[in-house]
Amino acid sequence: MLLKNQVAIITGGAGINGLGFATARLMAEQGAKVAILDLEGADPAGAAARLGEGHLGLVADVTDKASCEAAAAQVHAHFGRIDTLVNNAGITQPVKTLEITGADYDRILNVSLRGTLYMSQAVLPTLRAQQSGSIICISSVSAQRGGGILGGPHYSAAKAGVLGLARAMAREFGPENIRINCITPGLIGTDIIKGKLTEEKKAEIAETIPLARLGRADDIAGACVFLASPLSTYCTGITLDVNGGMLIH
Repeated sequence: MLLKNQVAIITGGAGINGLGFATARLMAEQGAKVAILDLEGADPAGAAARLGEGHLGLVADVTDKASCEAAAAQVHAHFGRIDTLVNNAGITQPVKTLEITGADYDRILNVSLRGTLYMSQAVLPTLRAQQSGSIICISSVSAQRGGGILGGPHYSAAKAGVLGLARAMAREFGPENIRINCITPGLIGTDIIKGKLTEEKKAEIAETIPLARLGRADDIAGACVFLASPLSTYCTGITLDVNGGMLIH
């Protein structure tokens, strides 16, 4: 098993059909002990129970620094170590540039970008003490191509900020054997697009993708396992495209 005896934290991981939970499930299958962090209404404890015995679900708000620090401390106290953080928590909003309010901007950037910083800050002292660890940040193809299918420009900005933040942290903490990488998913068939795209529109989009299909949550989970595992020990500061080839250029 690729992640035997490792401990992984996944933010925004309680949605059963989401990228975070798919990653939690695959990491658990690969031997990791998983801590799922999410808001109370998402029931992270229930999601963790679905993984089997020995996993942890904690209520945490990634936009609140104290909440992130408390969650990281609980995970460390429970398992004795932290090996991987997946900064998965994020929200989107399908609006145009001139429609974005200050409150919209703050809300989208707070979860994706501020949350990535706060949660990384919360686990980095432990990773530094261990002189090892992997942080995986979930960005988006919309950060690279200037807009996505559903997210507005502020979502693209937040996810582009994640790329820059991760690369800067990778430079800073590389000498301490801490690897920090990004994944940029394309359009993935999760609940975030449920009811927003017709089957005809999905088929139309799939025709523009070289692999001729939308992504699945497990596609992202596999990339996360790779970046958490010893298979990627010489990878840091990379952006791993998982989009079926839609960004070939």
